[in-house]
Amino acid sequence: MSNDESRKPINPTALALPDAALLLAKVGGPSITESMLRDDVTAGAPTNADGTINLVHYAAWLVKEMGRGD
Repeated sequence: MSNDESRKPINPTALALPDAALLLAKVGGPSITESMLRDDVTAGAPTNADGTINLVHYAAWLVKEMGRGD
C-alpha cells in the first residue's frame, strides 16, 4: 500500500490478498504472507468474485478448517 492508499478506509469485506496479508501481519501473532493466503485460497478459502478476500468469511473458513483436525 502506498501512503495515499494507507489513508483510505480499509474495507475488511474486500481486501486484495497483498493488503490482507499486510493487515493480518500487523495485527496478529505469527507472520502472515501473501503466499500463505494464496495457499489457503487454493485449498478452498472463500474469495469475492473480484479475487479480494472478506476477512470475516476467511476467519470463519479458518475456524472450520481447524475443526477438521487435518
